[in-house]
Amino acid sequence: MNSQRLYPQAKKRLGQHFLADEMIAQAIVAASGVGPDARVVEIGPGPGALTVWLMRACGRVWAIEFDATLIPLLEKRVAGLGVLHVERADALRVNYRALAETSGGALTIVANLPYNVGTAILMHLVEQREAIAGMTVMLQTEVAERLAAAPGSKAYGALSVMCGMWMSVEAVLEVPPSAFRPPPKVHSTVIRLTPRSRPLAETKDLDLFSQVVHAAFGQRRKVLGNALKVLGADARLWLTRAGIDPERRGETLSIPEFARLTNLLADERIASGAAPISVS
Repeated sequence: MNSQRLYPQAKKRLGQHFLADEMIAQAIVAASGVGPDARVVEIGPGPGALTVWLMRACGRVWAIEFDATLIPLLEKRVAGLGVLHVERADALRVNYRALAETSGGALTIVANLPYNVGTAILMHLVEQREAIAGMTVMLQTEVAERLAAAPGSKAYGALSVMCGMWMSVEAVLEVPPSAFRPPPKVHSTVIRLTPRSRPLAETKDLDLFSQVVHAAFGQRRKVLGNALKVLGADARLWLTRAGIDPERRGETLSIPEFARLTNLLADERIASGAAPISVS
């Protein structure tokens, strides 16, 4: 099969950059640790450069592809390597819990995620974490750095907290633009995400936790005492009661500190009979 047929014209509106480096494809599969018993779901397989090696490793792959024109190329490329289940769907709308039930167990996600919706897809997966055994995904390096960032670093933000609460994150491979067709203008990083056996910190109200985190990072220049006023006028008092200096900034708070503040707010809401906070 010639190169043009393997790698068709990419659609910019879909953020398509097809992985074309076979050594990197093999390295991604090796990093994922998939074997014959894995229930592998590949998101956005495109023409199948990664799918080929996944099929060789486990013999069965569930593929989710939005672009219907790529599915015949994918099926032809992996013919004879095993069982390929292809669903033409938007990965942001897939019910991974139902897919795990259908496939008979927790899913191993392996994917070269499109840059334009990669973060959204990842958080959609994190929300359904009980259906996930592990994830090995490729993202824009900047996003990968944010996911793995520690408190106090410039990259640390809401994404770091909301993912780190439930997943351990490890960068495993740097990927240059030359590995893709067409080459993107940015570098990529493969990361491995492993669900924690329990969250990094216990929180009484997950919706409120998300509101607190996003408010804290909504205006990074503001100290917490001011940034959290969107949640209520007594923000400085809440912070002090939680043992957190109101003059600190959001990027200095650890996940357990965010959880502690959330739990205090949840208790006060219950005590006062206040309605849920809505933050636009």
